[in-house]
Amino acid sequence: MGNLTFYTNPMSRGQIARWALEESGADYEDHILQYGTTMKEPAYLAINPMGKVPAIRHGETIVTEAAAITTYLADAFPEKKLAPPVAERGAYYRWLFFTSGPLEAAITSRALGLEPKPDQMAMAGFGNMDAVLNTLDGLLQEKEFIAADYFTAADLYLGAQLDFGMNFNTIEKRPSFVAYRDRVTDREAYRKAKEKDNQLIAQQQQQQ
Repeated sequence: MGNLTFYTNPMSRGQIARWALEESGADYEDHILQYGTTMKEPAYLAINPMGKVPAIRHGETIVTEAAAITTYLADAFPEKKLAPPVAERGAYYRWLFFTSGPLEAAITSRALGLEPKPDQMAMAGFGNMDAVLNTLDGLLQEKEFIAADYFTAADLYLGAQLDFGMNFNTIEKRPSFVAYRDRVTDREAYRKAKEKDNQLIAQQQQQQ
């Protein structure tokens, strides 16, 4: 399918996409962008008009948004078995979209002080933060992995969101969340991705 270019900044949601890239086994080339400068230049806006990272170009295919990139890579590299068979993808799609939709919206809403009041919950697709976290808590108390009896891209995406949220105190450190996060991040691809991004962060800090 051609060369794969990864547009990112190490201090971004690009960390999720890098983990997915490492899990996929893809050969890829980094293209590091900076906030407020190269992310907003015409060359990159042609890739993502939002001027945000991450994004990938795989041959002639462009994919933006961390969840979409994760899902795409699972399909583009099927030998890694990051997605269940199509007939068994109900839970896989459900929790990928739950994480990228209700969970992320709830986190952002609370962080901005815009969490819906009780009489506004019906208007918000996520209800409120407690509803989202209680739903996940119930799920993770019962399941080792959320979409199959093995690790999938849905676990990668949810695990990354919980990892980030608990590290930055935007998600409660509930026992089920901590146990699940520790379980799904105990992978060589996660460690390789973190090492690469941490090295890039250190380089950026030295240049400041």
